[in-house]
Amino acid sequence: MKSAFYRRYMAPQKCAHAACLLFSQGHRLICVIAIMRTATQGNLSLAEMNLLRQLYPQFLTALCRLRSLEREHSVRMDFEEFLSRLPLPTIVLRWNLKPIYQNRAARDFCAVWEKGPEEAQLMKATSPIPCEILDRCRLLKQQWAHAQPRRRSGPQTGFKEERVHHPRSPHLRATLHSKQLSSAGVARPHFLIECEDLRSAARTGSAGPRLPHLVRLTRREQEVARLVCEGLSNQEIADGACLSLQMVKKHLHSVFRKLEVPSRSRLVALML
Repeated sequence: MKSAFYRRYMAPQKCAHAACLLFSQGHRLICVIAIMRTATQGNLSLAEMNLLRQLYPQFLTALCRLRSLEREHSVRMDFEEFLSRLPLPTIVLRWNLKPIYQNRAARDFCAVWEKGPEEAQLMKATSPIPCEILDRCRLLKQQWAHAQPRRRSGPQTGFKEERVHHPRSPHLRATLHSKQLSSAGVARPHFLIECEDLRSAARTGSAGPRLPHLVRLTRREQEVARLVCEGLSNQEIADGACLSLQMVKKHLHSVFRKLEVPSRSRLVALML
């Protein structure tokens, strides 16, 4: 009763008896389940303690599943914010190189990488992620794993960005980044891949290098997107561009669909 555990946790609950299940991963404590009972309820019996011991593996399995779901949620939330500031097309791979995000522009890029621009235009973009990109990711995984023992005393960091060019068409380029999740320190990095067609970017002028996907928009859609980024409302855009309000909404819906953004704020973040 003189212990800090009793004073901090048991006494406020008027608890006379307690049993704790401790869950750890390696040497790191990740969870504690405490069962507290009043003096009237009495201490746990031997049969109840044996039951808890039998249930412990099931609790541990459920806890691991919850941690996996929480990590997956953290991945999606973290990358949702991260991707809003990056140009398209974009691919995100888990540590095991399984894709968790790949927009339509990225699928088109993979088709051009594998089949060439002419053949890619004649069929649906169903090409896998190029093997040259995956091979570079595997190499970076080895470098990251080799470097970790030297980083135990400090925060884990990722590698510097790496670039992969198509072996026969060097204007097709993929830039690889790693993203370490701040909300799940034990998680390994994910790979974020930005895809670029440098030849198309050069043709589009100054806006091309950072936003090559804007060439997918018509001239009027680009104008509407620009006015949205200037903070104008739909009615103000209609008045300034001599369009009906319904036509502005139609153009804006087309911009959202082509750039794969869900809202005006995401469009602004993408184009800034």
